Amino acid sequence: MDTAPADTFDNTLALLTVEEAARRLRIGRTVCYRLIGTGELESVPIGRLRRVPAVAIPEYVNRLRAANKPAA
Repeated sequence: MDTAPADTFDNTLALLTVEEAARRLRIGRTVCYRLIGTGELESVPIGRLRRVPAVAIPEYVNRLRAANKPAA
């Protein structure tokens, strides 16, 4: 059986589970749900499920980077 390492992920996915999003951000699942709850990390409902758009991950990271830039 050929399995990929846990660090790899499928770049073709448009929507991620909360667990997949947390893994990409290297944060815990609870923290990821908190970010979703506060609106800091975009998510969409699909029925009873909650999914994070893959593009929301780099957008969130870019906002973090911009907020932490030193003043010039």
